[in-house]
Amino acid sequence: QVQLVESGGGLVQPGGSLKLSCVTSGGFSRNTMAWYRQGTGNRRTVIATVSHTGYADYDEDVRGRFTISRDDAKNTVSLEMNDLKPEDTAVYFCNVRTPLCELWGQGAQVTVTS
Repeated sequence: QVQLVESGGGLVQPGGSLKLSCVTSGGFSRNTMAWYRQGTGNRRTVIATVSHTGYADYDEDVRGRFTISRDDAKNTVSLEMNDLKPEDTAVYFCNVRTPLCELWGQGAQVTVTS
């Protein structure tokens, strides 16, 4: 069964750090992986992508604070988040899009509050 499973969300104070991980069922080494987030009342938006060659791109809201990485040997894509702000509070989703389908993880809650 093809699946993506996120972990690593939680509660953190402003300025803190968290690392999200997404373990996939494998077979996506040729696909771009991405992290999206969705805050309460907002639409789901892409914040970071990493291509199969390792090229990373970021939304301007997180550039310089977040780092996306992938380890295809471990079927994992990660998102390291630093200098977190209250506006980063959201549910974070791992995503992969192939020519045949688009897959999502179940989501990981990240809450940034003092």
